Amino acid sequence: MIDFSRNYFELFGLPQRFGCDPALLEDAYRRLQTEVHPDRYASASEQQKRMALQSSARVNEAYRALKDPVARAQYLLSLNGVDALTETDTKLPPEFLERQLERREAAAEAIAGHDSESVARIIADVRNEASDLIGALVHALDDEGAFGAARMPVRELKFLAKLADDLDAMQSSLDD
Repeated sequence: MIDFSRNYFELFGLPQRFGCDPALLEDAYRRLQTEVHPDRYASASEQQKRMALQSSARVNEAYRALKDPVARAQYLLSLNGVDALTETDTKLPPEFLERQLERREAAAEAIAGHDSESVARIIADVRNEASDLIGALVHALDDEGAFGAARMPVRELKFLAKLADDLDAMQSSLDD
């Protein structure tokens, strides 16, 4: 079974860094799931079955957190005593919010005009901005250890991820 006192990075045997190799994470996940999957303990005692179920759930939880850049950044910040998404501190820079509002409005106009190519370009712009933020976070968190300064980029990244999901849904409505 797994050691529940270990953080997600330790659980997967990965360095405690924002920059994460997806292939290494995937390999570690598959290896751990093979070890703790409840099916392996079908004939074990009830206590062992319960531990396997809890271990498997913990591995799945850790995998989801480390696979997603926003969740990984939040988790890494929390390990370093920083709450990136405090509900009382939700401010984002006005110019950032204006740019996202303009994108959302442009996408709505493109949807109304059944212009799938324009929506695709807007989605690509949002994903490029998110990718740039991920690069900046790798530098800030892994190279500089600037955990407090990373709060705003993490919030922006979360906003962009939500916007990209919303725009994807809008584009899907054109395909229906």
